[in-house]
Formats: sequence, structure tokens, C-alpha cells
Amino acid sequence: MLNAVSENFDLWGSAHTTKSTSGRGSSSKLDLHGIKKLRELILELAVRGKLVPQNPEDEPASVLLEKIAAEKTRLLKEKEINKQKPLLAMRDEDKPYQLPGGWEWVRLEDIADIQSGITKGRKLEGRTLTTVPYLRVANVQRGHLDLREIKEIDIPEDEKDKYRVKDRDLLIIEGGDWDKVGRTAIWFGELPYVAHQNHVYKVRIFLEKQSELWLERYLNGPIARKYFAGSSKQTTNLASINKTQLRACPVAIPPAEEEGRIVFKVNELMALCDQLEQQQTNSIAAHQTLVEELLATLTNSTTADEVAENWARIAGHFDTLFTTDHSVDQLKQTVLQLAVMGRLVPQNPEDEPASVLLEKIAAEKAQLVKDKKIKKQKPLPVITDEEKPFNLPQGWVWVRLGTVLKKITDGTHHSPPNGESGDYLYISAKNIKPTGIQLSNATYVTQVVHDEIYSRCDPEFGDILYIKDGATTGIATINTLEKPFSMLSSVALLKCPDEVINSFLLLSLRSPYFYKEMRAGMTGVAITRVTLKKLNNAFIALPPKNEQLRVVSQVNELMTLCNTLKSQIHQTQTTQLQLASAMVEQAVA
Repeated sequence: MLNAVSENFDLWGSAHTTKSTSGRGSSSKLDLHGIKKLRELILELAVRGKLVPQNPEDEPASVLLEKIAAEKTRLLKEKEINKQKPLLAMRDEDKPYQLPGGWEWVRLEDIADIQSGITKGRKLEGRTLTTVPYLRVANVQRGHLDLREIKEIDIPEDEKDKYRVKDRDLLIIEGGDWDKVGRTAIWFGELPYVAHQNHVYKVRIFLEKQSELWLERYLNGPIARKYFAGSSKQTTNLASINKTQLRACPVAIPPAEEEGRIVFKVNELMALCDQLEQQQTNSIAAHQTLVEELLATLTNSTTADEVAENWARIAGHFDTLFTTDHSVDQLKQTVLQLAVMGRLVPQNPEDEPASVLLEKIAAEKAQLVKDKKIKKQKPLPVITDEEKPFNLPQGWVWVRLGTVLKKITDGTHHSPPNGESGDYLYISAKNIKPTGIQLSNATYVTQVVHDEIYSRCDPEFGDILYIKDGATTGIATINTLEKPFSMLSSVALLKCPDEVINSFLLLSLRSPYFYKEMRAGMTGVAITRVTLKKLNNAFIALPPKNEQLRVVSQVNELMTLCNTLKSQIHQTQTTQLQLASAMVEQAVA
């Protein structure tokens, strides 16, 4: 069985990229998951008695349990521990699996005293208090303690010993998310004194000869974790286990000598897993750097032809470069950056230059002002050569958004009454997604409220909606709703003239250059935001109209390629994760 574990090290934790059946390399994320599955396999084999060979000369666990029972009786008699309400005797159906010869099943309370910790917020008036450090849920990780931040609490002086954590005590998490329930670590006296809070159980073994190391490995292993999950009181995404359920937890006890051999072997194999994990972490970092450097050769290209040459070189190594979601996302960002730099498609000298577009846009806006459909705008400053982020191809121009767009405004600055029913949709930042407007959590306003908001902010089909407030600032989408709706000020409305294609403006707003510019220096205290003034003054690179169409078409084609890459990655991951799980099941069968 140990040979089976050793053989699986290279399969699940190799630092080298493996080939899948689809021809794509497996992702580093998958390799790290493989190491996680390998750790689970090691613990599974350990607690089932399949990691090291049994020795018939070992003193059976029943002898150790007799000594533990005698010590527990002594502790109860001398009132060093409190008597608990008896649990039902362990039945065969309570035993998770059949044990090797010499092993025994017990309940956790048979071999250890279990105590709850300090409850915060108690009334302590009139009692002599002392300030002590105490351990919280955040301090107890699986298999180790995180002592970077230790809180303090006032407790009565006469309770110090009751809540004291002693050397070799085990600490077990009562609840939290699914990964926290039953999480166990050992205290090795890192501080002269420390207490524990009520959400952290303290488990103290009865007998000096017992191994807290074995108990920690067992409680963090898959068998105990399954028990904790099955016994937990559950809410939507949280779980907890009470003291009675913890007392009843079944624990497999091997002969003392075998226990020591298992702990030694588990530590040895976990150290190998640590090495593999570090190699994978280094490999992930190296892979990300490699992708970034090679994609930089594309954005550093000066012409579309040069981009095409560099792209051809990179395309020959897609199977080793773009093997993770992160690397594909980097590729998407590179595509957008090349698009707005005029490097993605070749220029056509027959195209009408963007300078002529600006003249047409100015004429269109003047007519709208004359027709009283928009207000006359103050001229915005000319963009100087020093302000231009990069050089543009022939026929392109730098232009401020306020100059090139018909209108830039935002929704109401005073949140009106809104609810699940009403006359008109009411849209805020929470409804704006890259894929469109999400209506599942939308609210509504009355006709009167809508008319007031819509008189200034009138989103129409094809307009661009841009989040300008809060953590999601920079997300933009095209409005595909044909019916009018109202908006909150967290969303800006951008209206394109006839000479600017909305899908080209959208990819410009999503480009790394524009995203970085807008989020730099966001103002606000409670909520940071991009002001309308900043949006008006922001500038984009505007190509001829025909080239706008070509750029959008090429971006759509490349984004489809990226989505296909992601789909293949996920399919490969799913297949290999299923294979890893199946091999674990086979190994412990």
C-alpha cells in the first residue's frame, strides 16, 4: 500500500506539466489540487491502518485503553475532571470501517477531557478580573496554529486555570464554514499562558503515554471530517458541532508502537507534499511571469504586421502557455490593449480618417443643441503630445470622451423609494454585469419618480452603462433593454454619436489602459467614485469608422478563442479531478 502512495506522488503532484487527452497541458491549479488529494489519501490510509505494516508483537490497543480508563477513573475520583452524562455504548453501525487486528474503536470522551472556552460578554461586575491572551477560531488552522494576532480578554482571576491551554492540549473548532468545523491543532506551550474562547474546544488526553500527534492527524483526516460534517447543525453556508457530538466522535486507536510508526511515516510523507507544493507554487509564479513577458512582446509591437509575427510565434506554444484561467485572462487583456493601440488589425489608407469623423460628430452635436435635445458643452482642453499615452497609427486621433460622445451623465443622486413592484425598472451598480443588465435583483419605481430621473438621464437601447462608484467601478456593458428605465448615480450613461460604434467604445472602456486610468485617484471616503468630470476629460484612441468595425470583429473572434481555451481547461480539470478521486477510492478499498 505504501508503494501505491509513492507511485501517486508523481501523478498527482508533479511539478512538470502533464498532457491531457485534449492535447492541452494540465493547469498548475490542478496540480496543487492533486497534492491536496494526495494528503487526503495519506491520512485515509493512516487512519485505516494501511500505511505501515502491523507487527503481531505489538501490545494491542486494548491494553492501552485499560490504562486510559483507569486514569480517567482516578481523575474523576479526585475531581480533576467533571463527570459527564453517559453516552450510548458504541454500536457496530457507529464504527466507520473494520479495523486491523490489535486496533480498537472508542469515543473521543473515552480518551480525553473536552471543555468549552470563555464566553465573551458575560456580566462580571464585582469580580476580580485579569487580562489574558486567548485563542480564537482564526488562530486554529488545520494541523497548526496561526499566532500572528493574539487577542486579549478580561476574565475572573479564579477562572484562569479553568480556561488555561496546556502543553499537548488539542484545540478543535466548533463551527464556521464547512472547512472550519472540527479543524484541529495542538498547543505546544508557545506562550507562558493562553486561554481559549467558547468556539474553540479544548481536548486534553488522559494519559501521558497517549499520542496527541496521532489524535490530531486522525481528527484532521477524512473519516473524522466526514463525521463532523454529518453531525453538524447546518445553516445556509455555515455549520457547527456541539460538545455532545464531539464527545461521541468515533476514534480509531492502534497499538501504541504502531501509532508511533504511523505518525512518523505521515510526517515524512507530508514533508514530501510540502516540497511538491512549494515546487508547484514556484512553478505557478514562473509560469505567470513567462506569460506576462511573452504577451508584453505583443503590446510592445509597433505595427499590426509585427503583432501578427509575434502572435504566430506565441500561437505555436499555446499548449504550454495558456493552461490556466489566469493566463487566458491575461491573453484577453492583451487583446483589448492591442485593439485600442491600433495594433490588432492593419490600417487601410482608403478609410476616411478619424479627424473627419470628429468634424461630423461636432456637426451632429451642434444640431442636437439647436434642436434642444442636448445642452451645449464647454470646450474641453486640447490633448497635448505629453499627455498621449502611446503613439497611434495613421488615421487615428486622441479625443476626450466629453468631446466625442453626445452625452455623459449619471442617474439620480438621491435614492428614491423603490421596491419589488412599480411602473419602471430601477437600475443600480449591482445590476450591471459584463454580460449585460442582470434583472434578477432589480427593483422598481413609480411613474412620477421615473419621469423626474429620466428627464436628465435617459438610457436607450444601445447606450453604454458604466459603473463609476464603489468596488466594481470600471465594469461596462451595452444596454439591450428596449423599454425605458431609471438609474442610480452609481451608473454613468454614455451616448455614442453615429460615427462611434458602441461596441468599439465598450472595448475601449474595458481596455487595461482605460481601466487603470479611471481607477487611479478615485475620490470619496465611504465609497470611492469616478466623477463625471473625470469621465468627460478622459481620452480614448479613435480610429476610422471602418477600422472600428474591423477591430470589433477581430476582438470578438479572439475572445471566442479565449473562451474555447477556458472551456477546454475546465473540461480537462474535471476529468483529471475525477480520476484522482477514483484513485483515492481504489487505494483505500
